[in-house]
Amino acid sequence: MYNIKTYQGYLIKLFLKNILVITSIFAAIVFILNILEEIKFFSELSKSMYYPFFFTLLNLPSILFEIFPFIILISTQMFFLHLYNKDEVIIFKNYGVKNIDIIKILISITFIFGIFLVFGFHTFSSSLKLNYLSFKNQFTDDNKYLAVINENGLWIKDEINENINIINAEGIDGYNLKNISISQMDKNYNFKKTIIAENINISNKVWLLKNVKIFDVDGNKYDKSVMILDSNFDLEKINNLFSNLSSLNIFQLNSQLNDYKSLGYSTLDIESYINKLIAIPVYLVIMILIGSILMLNTKHNHSKIFSIVVGILISVLIYYVNYFFNIMGTNERVPILLSVWFPLLILILLTSIGLIRINEK
Repeated sequence: MYNIKTYQGYLIKLFLKNILVITSIFAAIVFILNILEEIKFFSELSKSMYYPFFFTLLNLPSILFEIFPFIILISTQMFFLHLYNKDEVIIFKNYGVKNIDIIKILISITFIFGIFLVFGFHTFSSSLKLNYLSFKNQFTDDNKYLAVINENGLWIKDEINENINIINAEGIDGYNLKNISISQMDKNYNFKKTIIAENINISNKVWLLKNVKIFDVDGNKYDKSVMILDSNFDLEKINNLFSNLSSLNIFQLNSQLNDYKSLGYSTLDIESYINKLIAIPVYLVIMILIGSILMLNTKHNHSKIFSIVVGILISVLIYYVNYFFNIMGTNERVPILLSVWFPLLILILLTSIGLIRINEK
């Protein structure tokens, strides 16, 4: 009999080697495509080549994280292609190592690898993504304004009409900010006045304030039932500022989720993203199963390349199915948990049928 530790160690090393090779290939492709985009962006600003190179390196890990399921699928297929080319599938069978035994090893390694991706690699990539967005912001018009959410509500810095407005709202209800205070200063940060309002409609960039109290620099108070205030923000823009969740690790996402809840801000996007992160190990295991089933069901050499192409097409189909269910979830057509986990459950059931056939061989 084959020594268990010997064949397991060999298969693990071979699989990890394939992951490394395929990841390197995709990293090179992503680097080339991304640096071309950054060169185009910075060429308009007359900046040196250092900037496109630097920003591409910052953005690369987060892009790789998004395509790791695809990388795992291709790595699995290349792994089995190597075994076929060396006739090692037959050799393993002769020594009592079944196809299902090989798949179990791949599943174990991939699940552990998926956990590392979520808590290790994603923490690293999200940190670089945050730096990427922060540095990139300095080269756009967006550097004049920003918005954050914390336990004290929504905070906005808005530079407009020679004024700097520091806005704090306790909550959001539809298109309206609730219980707002605005500290208005000039360009030199000299205080001008404080504006307090019960409600602000932010459906567009001309804000409508209701039940307003104004306190000037001398402490005088003025009451207004309605007031107009120009802004760089509307609800859509605020939503977009918080839509890039890839710049937050799973712990920061959980903290942000609690802040959103306390503010009354929609948590659908962040709940969906957290669930997708948690599902990564399961998603990768499914990719292992699909790749294994496709390759172990091939009988002739000429059909193996066809199986790889089919695997690529299936991975693209799975991506769009997940995307469709994600949209359904964030639009409240189906519960968030269902939108993330239902497609994976269906895939698990389908691949289980394929595993039964493989185990019979």
